[in-house]
Amino acid sequence: MTRGLSVLRVRQLTLVVLLLAATAVAASAEDRWLHVKVDDSGGDNEMVRINVPLSLAEKVLPCVHAENFDGGKVKIQGNVNGVDLRQLVEAIRDAGDNEFVTVRDRHDDVRIAKAGGNLLIKVREKDGESKREPTTVDIKVPFTVVQALLSAGKDELDVTAAIRALRTQGNTELVTVNDKTESVRIWVDSRSASE
Repeated sequence: MTRGLSVLRVRQLTLVVLLLAATAVAASAEDRWLHVKVDDSGGDNEMVRINVPLSLAEKVLPCVHAENFDGGKVKIQGNVNGVDLRQLVEAIRDAGDNEFVTVRDRHDDVRIAKAGGNLLIKVREKDGESKREPTTVDIKVPFTVVQALLSAGKDELDVTAAIRALRTQGNTELVTVNDKTESVRIWVDSRSASE
């Protein structure tokens, strides 16, 4: 009888553990994850992988107090020469899809545009006379995230609010940077591990 009871308890405990595990999996499957992948194939062959649930980042960022970063907000350094970033972003948000800034010189091509509710920034470094691969930078940020970032007080960026806004987005490729020896990729999706 004692042996039969302990087998029953083991089965019950196993069932409870399985139910708890399934609940944890279901809860994490709903969360969005921020991924950062950095590979440096030059010199030391360094790599960095960061996979953080946005819900965790949203809770942790307000706890960080460091130089220029306090309570989930970043102090804007430098002078933006009298430009009201919030008004500028609102004007772009209300405008139709368009390419707003294009700069081409002998070193770089830079493009700032709005498309599909996203702020797009593209930089293409020209090869020139160097033997290395030209650098490319692609930044794509949903306007809801840009607005959340600018929701802090003057001269501040609210990173926590931006993370909260990212949680409502679908799979989003935020930043890619590539050159001959380094690549950086930052994106959000529903998977807990990077590719």
